[in-house]
Amino acid sequence: QVQLVESGGGLVQTGGSLRLSCAASGRTLNGYAMGWFRQAPGKERELVAAITSGGSTNYADSVKGRFTISRDNAKNTVYLQMNSLKPEDTAVYYCAARFHPGASNNYYLESWYTYWGQGTQVSVSS
Repeated sequence: QVQLVESGGGLVQTGGSLRLSCAASGRTLNGYAMGWFRQAPGKERELVAAITSGGSTNYADSVKGRFTISRDNAKNTVYLQMNSLKPEDTAVYYCAARFHPGASNNYYLESWYTYWGQGTQVSVSS
């Protein structure tokens, strides 16, 4: 079992920055693919960014050039650096994990991930 706890959310003005953290416990994140998803009110949960166990990354078109996903396996933590935030980035952000040493074309699928955190709220004011 892997427990994931997100932190770092909050209220920020348009153009501001936040860094979300996803701390894992129970097992090392070595070999795990990780993803950040978000869900805005009235909308479906969507992938924001994903990182393979080897460090390759993928991003939603809406956040490319603004968000950066990274991982520190020594700290068992995954990060999402969010810059140039917009009101449309307002959502609950979730961290997700799946044991998968290697690449996969399924990284964008919510159903592909095994473990989920409880989420952290990000609100961007205009």
